[in-house]
Amino acid sequence: MIQSIVHIALVVKDYDEAIEFYTNKLHFTLIEDTYQPEQDKRWVVVSPSGSTGTTILLAKASKPEQFEFIGNQSGGRVFLFLGTDDFWRDYNEMIEKGIEFVREPKEQSYGTVAVFKDLYGNLWDLVQFKANHPIAQRVK
Repeated sequence: MIQSIVHIALVVKDYDEAIEFYTNKLHFTLIEDTYQPEQDKRWVVVSPSGSTGTTILLAKASKPEQFEFIGNQSGGRVFLFLGTDDFWRDYNEMIEKGIEFVREPKEQSYGTVAVFKDLYGNLWDLVQFKANHPIAQRVK
């Protein structure tokens, strides 16, 4: 059996500001932006540059209870993990673009990591795994 996680839905306030943040500040690729008239919604999918794995569905909050979770989908824990092949290149560029880091870079047994906030406050790890880490082996 072959299965995969295709999309992770990320609740956002506004499609266009989310697209701008992910494509311009994080260099994600806009995979799809399709209007769905039957639901009066857009299907907006972004992906880290060069990635062939899981994508992010930018899902605009449409009900009052959904707005409560914008920026806090995981109860204050790191929610998403952005792997990179060059931590310091991406970290320095993100700093230049005004991305807020809430935990400074640190060398861990698995690699180099720092925690940043997206435009709504969700916490992300920016991480470069060491070559011998199981995740690094899977993405080669």
